[in-house]
Formats: sequence, C-alpha cells, structure tokens
Amino acid sequence: MIKANDPTLHSWIQIAPDSDFPIQNLPFGIFQTDMKDPRVGVAIGEYVLDLCVLGRYDMFVLLDIDPTIFHRPYLNDFIALGKPVWRAVRNRVSELLRNTNDEISGNSELMHECLIKRSEVEMLMPVKVGDYTDFYSSQAHASNVGTMFRDPENALLPNWKHMPVGYHGRASSIVVSGTPIHRPNGQTKAPEAELPTFGPTAQLDFELEMAFIAGKDTPLGTSISPSHAEEYIFGLVLFNDWSARDIQAWEYQPLGPFLGKSFASSISPWVVTLDALEPFRVHGPEQVPSPLPYLSSGGHHNYDINLEVLLETEKGVETRICRTNFRHMYWNMQQQLAHQTSNGCNIRVGDMFASGTISGSEKGTFGSMLELTRGGTQPLRLVDGTERSFINDNDTVIMRGYGEHHGIRIGFGEVRTKVLPAFLQEK
Repeated sequence: MIKANDPTLHSWIQIAPDSDFPIQNLPFGIFQTDMKDPRVGVAIGEYVLDLCVLGRYDMFVLLDIDPTIFHRPYLNDFIALGKPVWRAVRNRVSELLRNTNDEISGNSELMHECLIKRSEVEMLMPVKVGDYTDFYSSQAHASNVGTMFRDPENALLPNWKHMPVGYHGRASSIVVSGTPIHRPNGQTKAPEAELPTFGPTAQLDFELEMAFIAGKDTPLGTSISPSHAEEYIFGLVLFNDWSARDIQAWEYQPLGPFLGKSFASSISPWVVTLDALEPFRVHGPEQVPSPLPYLSSGGHHNYDINLEVLLETEKGVETRICRTNFRHMYWNMQQQLAHQTSNGCNIRVGDMFASGTISGSEKGTFGSMLELTRGGTQPLRLVDGTERSFINDNDTVIMRGYGEHHGIRIGFGEVRTKVLPAFLQEK
C-alpha cells in the first residue's frame, strides 16, 4: 500500500514545485465562503478541498464516520475521534487526490463543488483553544536574553536545563492569521522615573514560535510519558507570541508574564499533522545534565523545519529579518507535554502548547526584536532605508515555515498580522 507521504505521489491537481501544500502534506483547517457555513477543509496546492461536500457524496462511507463531523466551526470534534480516524481520513483524501484516482476528477459536478481557490475563502481559527501554555525551550534564545539582562556566565537560570520552563497564557486572545491586532496599552516605568505611567507600549515585539495542538483528553490526576506523548498531539501551527517588552519588564515580578503577553497571539490557519512531518524528524541537541527519568526522551523527536520572519511596512515593502530552524529546540514536544502533565494536570482536545521563542546563536537567526536590536539599542535597517527598534503601528509581521525532503516541501503557509494603533482609553 502506498503511503500518503510517498515522495513519488502526484495529484491530478496542478501544484507548483514550491507550494507548501503538495499531496504529501494535506493539513486540516476551518474555512468559510460567502455561500457556506464554517467547515473542515484540507489544503492542496492553491485550493481548499471541502470535506463537508465529500462527506455528502459518501466519499468517506468506508471509514464508518458521521460525515457531519466535517460541518463544524472547529476541528475539535473531528480531532476527538482519535488518531486512527485522523490518519484514515488523511489517507483517504490522499487517495482521492492522486493522479491514478478519478472519483473526484471524473465527476465534474463534485469537482466543481468540493474545490475552492484558497484566495476565495476566509480561514478561521482551526480549533477552539481551551487552555494555552507557552514554554521557553530554545537554549539560544534563553541564553541571548539572559546575557542581555544578567551576567553572561549565568545566562541560564538554575532550573532551565532540568525542566521545560513554561507559564499558563491567555487562550481567548489567540487569533488566526490575517486578524489585525491593536498596540496594547499598559503600565510602564522608565528606569529614572519615580512613578509608572499608563499608555501604549513603546516596545511591541513578536516572538517566532511553533505550537502543537492536543489531540486527546486526559483525566485529572494522570500524566503522559514522553514515549506516549505523540498519541496526544494532533499537529502543529506557526505561532507569533506578541509581547510588549516595556509592560512586561515592569509587571513580571514576582508572578511572571501577564498583560504584556495576554493581549494577542497569532497562529497560522492550517494544522500540519505529525504524520506529514514524519520525514523531518531529527535528533535534538544533547541534554546535559541528563533529564530526570520522567523527562527521558530518546530518539528523533525534533523536526527540521525552516523558519523565517519578514517585516512589511505600511507602504508594502518587505524585509526578511530572521531565518532559523525548529530542529535546535533544547526541550522537545514530548518532554513539554510530559512535564505539563507530570503533576496530574489534565489536558483537553484543542489545548495549545507553544514552543517559546525559536532563536539561533547568530544575529540573523534571532526570533524576536528584543534580540535582533539588543533591546532597541541597535535598530534594524530595512530595505527601504527606514529603521526599527521594535514594531511600529501599521507594520505587518509575517512568519513562514517549511520542511524539505527528497524534493518535497511540506509547509505551514504563513501567519500574517498587521499592527493597528492603540485603542483610546475611556476617561
């Protein structure tokens, strides 16, 4: 049996060689058009394949699932059916799209109804996020920031190499790509000032991250081992964890991030499954000292995914300001999920777990403006000659990611977010 990841597969749909969405990817998302309610779709080339329509035409009848599962505003109900179902649906979609299969391509009415140009749909939040955890798992990022604010010899805090450090974030303010955000207001205090002031942040920043989505519930009082963690992960998205550095600096002691982080996070709309990412597995960095047994994670649990950040000015001029890779994360997803649940904390389908800022050790690989500009002291020069210490109003931040293996590119599309001016506060 030919697997859905087979690099020799070709679709009857014409797909550009540099497309993020070849037949070997088939990510899931939620979309709508003017004529249809929100529903489940799969990205293929420049199209969205409407699974709701395929269900009505009995294309999944042999899988013994209720076809109305695809006529939902979120993926949560579909995800809750379990990994064997996700895999079976992806495999069936792969079969239907192969150039050796004419079940869709030979039915002009069905083909016209189930395929919509991606440029003609509105992408929505793929999942209803119940809870959200943000980790801090890139050693380069932690070292870069620690060096800026502490003695370089003690850049990492004492606990950092013993556990995946994280905090519980705000799920309600996670938005899908294309949703503009407003510059947040907050309380800040200049170093020389006697008292704090309130107003728009002057240090708005992005954080280049990836996030995985929980695919299975657990009961309260149970834990997940690293060896079983993948059974609880549906897939990944790109994640921009927006930050207001000056608000964060004033408020974070003693309880950590709050209003400087909770105003918005942005995600890409297509969820790429772990099955699609299988060819990109790699060993992670050596962990010294060895983690405690409950975090022991041998094998290939990191992923070779190229990442980049572009900044687009109000006039539409783009500058690439960062290139890095997800493979270098010190703590992997299996360890993050194991640590999250090690105290008996339960997880639910749709919960989101972000990696923390993904940075390398050289300037062009830094995943935040905080690092790229040394806290704003070394502004970036853009291709139009302007400079940025942090993100300006009407700037758009664009993040992209993809893996490439045997000439096959598996991508995430992009997460694109425009920054609008701050709301005026009521007096």
